[in-house]
Amino acid sequence: MEDAAPPLIRKIIHVDMDAFYASVEQRDNPQLRGKPVAVGGMTRGVVAAASYEARKFGVRSAMPSMTAVRQCPELIFVKPRFEVYKEVSRQIREIFGRYTDLVEPLSLDEAYLDVTQNFKGMALASEIAAEIRAAIFAETGLTASAGISYNKFLAKVASDFRKPNGQTVIPPEKGLAFIAALPIGKFFGVGPVTADKMRRLGIETGEDLRNQTEAFLTRHFGKSGPYYYQVARGVCHRTVKPNRERKSAGSETTFFEDLVTSEAVEGGVRDVVEHVWPRLEKARAFGRTVTLKIKYADFRQITRSKSYAAPVADRDLLEATSLELARGIFPLEKGVRLLGVTLSNLAEPQPGVAEEASQLAFDL
Repeated sequence: MEDAAPPLIRKIIHVDMDAFYASVEQRDNPQLRGKPVAVGGMTRGVVAAASYEARKFGVRSAMPSMTAVRQCPELIFVKPRFEVYKEVSRQIREIFGRYTDLVEPLSLDEAYLDVTQNFKGMALASEIAAEIRAAIFAETGLTASAGISYNKFLAKVASDFRKPNGQTVIPPEKGLAFIAALPIGKFFGVGPVTADKMRRLGIETGEDLRNQTEAFLTRHFGKSGPYYYQVARGVCHRTVKPNRERKSAGSETTFFEDLVTSEAVEGGVRDVVEHVWPRLEKARAFGRTVTLKIKYADFRQITRSKSYAAPVADRDLLEATSLELARGIFPLEKGVRLLGVTLSNLAEPQPGVAEEASQLAFDL
């Protein structure tokens, strides 16, 4: 009986652009270079991206803009230009395509690549990552960081290790040691709230996490428990999926002044639908579930949803459903600062029914 072939060890790269939106703005406007920059609205809203100069002051993405200004009074706000960011992202993905067609974009500024087999026949994933980063800089003027490892979890963690403009390799024989020393807050999939809970349980590092039983982790973290148990041991079987299924599509708007009347809220909902519908139509992103997101002036957030038997492929139906959901919050408890409309459970609409409701060492 022949010996079974050893399991295939994959070569995964995670490429992450450095402060992408802010870096594009600094590239296109020399007066912004070397200065703290935030992409987003100054008067209302949140920071969409912050330059590294701004991050030194504690400014970060998703931070309320007014908080960011208190952190960094010299902060320069720039309105986002998403069409420009999309075009740069298209350039970057074209570079990826020179090496492999196994590319899984996570957003405009990051992606996984499986280069186990690659178009150039290169043996070292680290050399491929270096070439990709050099090409990105030469063709876009922007820097990128990369993580290289034998699974997606470690590649993702590694890409953040030497930011900005660096790369880190974690081969199989070093994976467990790397994880053991990793602070729990650096684990991909462990957010600030979960990290605090883990610390209260005495879990400070990857080694502490590995010392817990799967039953213990499941008891404290529910369905995420088995995931934490596996990644603490360097195990991640998720493959690079070049055609990730889109789960939802939509848009949201933060208003310069709080909406304090029902008429103003209804007008805001119509404006959001007016903005989002052409994008949904162009992408054919029709779904059965309409969700309205409401954020109040005190930042409390709620959502309301309604589902149909068939995809919502009619603009008037989307608007009518969104307004119906909005009217469910009247009379208003307080002012509304943000409204969002999203379609989920995406599928192609059907004609005529649119109105229905073990690890081996290898070189990386």
